[in-house]
Amino acid sequence: GIAALLGGLGLVFFGFGLIQFVIWIFQPFTNPLWLWLHLGVGAALLVAAVGTSLDALRERMRSGEGRRAGRYGTSALLQAALLVAILCGLAFLAERYSKRFDWTEQRVHTLSDQTQKVLDGLEGELSMVGFFDPFEQPLHRQIVERYAAASPRVKIEFADPNARPDLVESFGLQAADLARGMLHVSYGGGAVDVSDLEEDEITNAIVKLVRGGGKKVYFLTGHNERRAIGDGADEPDGMSRAAAALRNETYTTENLLLGQTGDVPADADVVVVAGPTRPLLDVELDALRRWVAGGGALVAMIDPRANTNFGALLGELGVAVGDDVVFDRSLALFGRATSPFAASYAPDHPITKGFQETSLFHMARSVAPEPGVAGLVPLVKTGEASWAETNLAKWEDEGVAGFEPESDTLGPVSLAVAGVPRIDGAPEHDPRLVAFGDSNFATNELVDSYLNRDLFVNSVAWAMGEVEHIAVRPHKARASRLSLSAEQFSVVQMLSLFVLPEAIAVAGVLAWWTRRKRGTQ
Repeated sequence: GIAALLGGLGLVFFGFGLIQFVIWIFQPFTNPLWLWLHLGVGAALLVAAVGTSLDALRERMRSGEGRRAGRYGTSALLQAALLVAILCGLAFLAERYSKRFDWTEQRVHTLSDQTQKVLDGLEGELSMVGFFDPFEQPLHRQIVERYAAASPRVKIEFADPNARPDLVESFGLQAADLARGMLHVSYGGGAVDVSDLEEDEITNAIVKLVRGGGKKVYFLTGHNERRAIGDGADEPDGMSRAAAALRNETYTTENLLLGQTGDVPADADVVVVAGPTRPLLDVELDALRRWVAGGGALVAMIDPRANTNFGALLGELGVAVGDDVVFDRSLALFGRATSPFAASYAPDHPITKGFQETSLFHMARSVAPEPGVAGLVPLVKTGEASWAETNLAKWEDEGVAGFEPESDTLGPVSLAVAGVPRIDGAPEHDPRLVAFGDSNFATNELVDSYLNRDLFVNSVAWAMGEVEHIAVRPHKARASRLSLSAEQFSVVQMLSLFVLPEAIAVAGVLAWWTRRKRGTQ
């Protein structure tokens, strides 16, 4: 009868209301109207079902059938209560001991190796206070929550600027800054405000708090090198992005006109020589010799066919710089043989340890340790089908290149070396040298390709002894994101979790009641 229909519908509404209540305990809705509506309607339908069948219930309770139904009903009720208790327990455990999984190809929802190293090095509590609506800006919330999940020392809080003016005043924040969202990060008595809520910016803020002032990297100028700072740095063949990546590691970058200074400044930690195409003066070469011999760090890039004497200096330091161009017709960008990909890295060297992706070069020359120089090791190599072409005149005049066993070097070809250079004397600490046969890989055009940025920044970090800065850095998401307001998210949640499943359940009850009614006729 109608009582069965009311009872079935009441169980559906009340059951979904209980499920919503369990979810609401751990994640309160912005508007719990649906919860109370379901519980109320479900309870009303159950009461109506009981009220319309009181006489039938009394008759059944007097009979043996009623007693059997009572036992079965009690058993079913206990089983349902046990199921609800298990679900509540699982929900509690999931909330208390959460585990995250990231199935994206680029691991964009996982903190980078660099960030994890920084968090593992925390010695005290790191506080993050987010001044944004976590429902209106779910991406920001997810990024901040990843930090808390990665380290027990990270404590996070989301604050409404209107409800917590005390925090806004104590942190000295401005209304204009809060409009887009702000993250206040504090550690060890210091604090930094982050407005660009991306992982690299947040991690950079933490690094500043943990490590204090940064070290200084000088870029040699005056010989038509790649410009990293100033005029021309933002051009495709400039290195402004590479310099910005260094500053993002808390390093200071500055140009160095060695012909004027006469010596490498005392506050230098690394000197970068990025693709000179004109000869260096003797006084400049002598200054670099003194710098390396005194235990300094040098990151060098020398391109093929460059009219410079810088290659001779690298030869003094134990680097064999080939007068060639590396070709690879099988492992190259769009089949362009002069744009080879890295096929392998030095697996145990700190710069490239953990590299799982390739890097891209363009117009590179071979660079390898000279025989007997044990302090240097090949860092990056091309594929087995590559070769170092030495007949450059024929290639330039006729556009023809091919492997000649008598003069060319068959791959894998070394494109970079790293280690302790060959020097006279015994400085207080060993100098460090990283040399590349290409500077294009670090230009604005290519530095963000594959692992090029990590290869460059890791080389500088290793050269100055900053092993903790060596890492594979955050990837950016490749796809756009659908942003929903709190109300929109609530609607989508209700539709997917409750309305559609509930509609199916109601349809099932109606179908059951219709068939039952036909069977009794």
